[in-house]
Amino acid sequence: MAIRSQKNFASGLLYIAVGLAFAVGATSYRMGDAARMGPGYFPFALGLLLACIGAIVLAGSLRPHAPPEHLPRFHFKTLAWILGSVVLFGLLLVPLGLVGSLIVLVFVSSMASHEFGWKGALVNAFVLLAICAGAFVYGLGLQLPMWPAFMG
Repeated sequence: MAIRSQKNFASGLLYIAVGLAFAVGATSYRMGDAARMGPGYFPFALGLLLACIGAIVLAGSLRPHAPPEHLPRFHFKTLAWILGSVVLFGLLLVPLGLVGSLIVLVFVSSMASHEFGWKGALVNAFVLLAICAGAFVYGLGLQLPMWPAFMG
């Protein structure tokens, strides 16, 4: 039995690992039963479901008639840009407010791709800003600073 699709094999293993981790983590909560579900019931069921989906994906990667597919080289630089933008957002939210920190988030994360330029990032920043402000600040009423601290 040979691995025909490395992508599906790796994805299946990841799904199984994450699903089992959630299922095992959920066992520390009270399960209950189907009629009276406890706080651990739903995460346990979802973890098992994800592990089963992972097993199906993994089994599909071993089919003899599947076209061979290899994993591309992992781009650590892309991961660093994306994670760095999220960390910067968290660090800059209080001093720059939602407006400034979201603009920084979008521009820094757009550095991870060669497909987007500064014009596309600017449009994305303002669309994301409108959605986040509408949903979180005005819709849910979260106390997020909209503007930088030095602007009052």
